[in-house]
Amino acid sequence: MGFVKGSASFVRFSVEGDLPNTPLEFIADRVASFSFRDIDETFDEYSIGWVSVLNMFDAKFQYASYICGDYVTLSVRMDERKVSSAILKKVVQKEEERIKKERQIPKIGRSLKVEIKERVHTELMRKAVPLPSVYDLCWNLSDSTLLFFTTNKKAHAVLEDLFKDSFGLLIRQQIPYVTGEQLLGDDQIGKLASISPIVFI
Repeated sequence: MGFVKGSASFVRFSVEGDLPNTPLEFIADRVASFSFRDIDETFDEYSIGWVSVLNMFDAKFQYASYICGDYVTLSVRMDERKVSSAILKKVVQKEEERIKKERQIPKIGRSLKVEIKERVHTELMRKAVPLPSVYDLCWNLSDSTLLFFTTNKKAHAVLEDLFKDSFGLLIRQQIPYVTGEQLLGDDQIGKLASISPIVFI
């Protein structure tokens, strides 16, 4: 659930790397280059890109800006065509039975089985409607932190790749130890190494 929809879970990241001297122009250019491309009318299996947090169909940001002061708010949209393995198996077996009856043969050879499976998979993929997934983020430019509003590990990996491709920047999840490094001064970071866990009873 996104941050504009009430309660939400999120993971905090640090953004590592430097933006150009004109960061807003750079971000606008890169967001446009990596905005979401619809695959409903194609046979592509996968598409990922940036959309508005207010409307998953707004990839050109015609209805709302994604920049507000020092904050950039975007959504990662992923559309993926999937074919259930159970459905694929059923249709393949049905097609094999049809061919055996048509050719009046008791058994189908391995090469023909592979051919049937590939053909059926392609046909089912063409009929499949892409399933969308949308995840919001809020990027604070002033302190180089990013909130990603999901705890899904697969989505985290997708975000890391998309963010790097889009902006040339790395993101690093802020576990408590990393947060401690940022809060402490350089002269006190060494104290973290001596910390040991305590069990409270």
